[in-house]
Amino acid sequence: MKTNTVLISGASIAGPALAYWLTKYGYDVTIVERSPTIRPGGHAVDFRGAVMPILKEMGIWEELLKYETRSGKITLVDKNNKKVARFPDGFTSGELEIMRGDLVKIMYETTRHQVNYIFNDTITALIQDEEGVNVTFKNSKPARYDFVFGADGLHSQVRSIAFGEENSFSSHMGVYIAIFTIPNFMNLGMDGLYYGTLGKRVGVFGSKQGTEAKASFYFCADRFHYDYRDIDQQKQIIRKNFSGEEWQVPRLLELMDTSSDFYFDSISQIKMDNWSRGRVALIGDAAHCASPMSGMGTSMAFIGAYILAGELRANNGNYQQAFANYETAMQGFVKRCQELAEGLDWFVPKTKFKHWMSQQFWKILPYTPWKNMMIEMPSKIANSISLKTYH
Repeated sequence: MKTNTVLISGASIAGPALAYWLTKYGYDVTIVERSPTIRPGGHAVDFRGAVMPILKEMGIWEELLKYETRSGKITLVDKNNKKVARFPDGFTSGELEIMRGDLVKIMYETTRHQVNYIFNDTITALIQDEEGVNVTFKNSKPARYDFVFGADGLHSQVRSIAFGEENSFSSHMGVYIAIFTIPNFMNLGMDGLYYGTLGKRVGVFGSKQGTEAKASFYFCADRFHYDYRDIDQQKQIIRKNFSGEEWQVPRLLELMDTSSDFYFDSISQIKMDNWSRGRVALIGDAAHCASPMSGMGTSMAFIGAYILAGELRANNGNYQQAFANYETAMQGFVKRCQELAEGLDWFVPKTKFKHWMSQQFWKILPYTPWKNMMIEMPSKIANSISLKTYH
């Protein structure tokens, strides 16, 4: 039998997860990544529910446990660092929590001997015919593949080329976010603090067993244009929006300049009727970003990779049927995961009344039945998809 060749755009999480299963099923896989190497940093990501057996079957479970981190108590404070309210314990952590950068490293090490990685390059054109896809790159020579998969995130290049402009599918949720690593100068251990004013929230969370911390900035704004790859411009946006704020904000803005893993983006969702067009298909955030507020993006990426590769194998070359089955299996699950992230007013309130209501809500939540409901709901959704056995 002919070995099918596959190009995956994106070396973060969904791409290597898909590559793992495809190489297991005999595909010849290449991953192209815009960055010069795998990208470190980022916030903690969670695994919950139906994805857990997949991680064990992939043989990465024990390695994930070595890097497991778990957020401690999370306290809301005022400008004098005095407690205002507290999130319920376990509110933000899944069954397994790991820093995004550690997960990316594990997936790269797991796949790099079976997968051809091309860094510092990107796709510029895709031309399909009945037998394959001709791909043009920014730096590499043109090549031909049987399939191309976009696993290149919220601002997917593959999606833009094959499906249309991002604005056609992106739903901005009215908030922007920045995250970067700093010294744990507040000696938080693994605990976290949030400070908020109208339309803004700043957090500091211990990480790496308390040896460092992650700073996070959220602010409300309508969609605006900025360069996704201009970090200096993005830092200026944060300075402009948080200049004059109290608490630890001035110190955090100083530390922002020395951070090596600054991340900035809108909190948005991707909503599409279908994720495939001919021999090109999307996976992970490129297909169905639920935003960081859902806590489900990583689980969705791994589950989608398992199903997409499994359906290609099960349908023995009938990729149209495989892609249709993949979409059918995932779409209801994706819709439920995206709904988890709706209603950001509780987290970044924009009016004085909503700000006051939010603080009162978090004060009483640990003592009400709502606490268990809010903790259990993500787990119920995470277990709401049934997975086939493909091998």
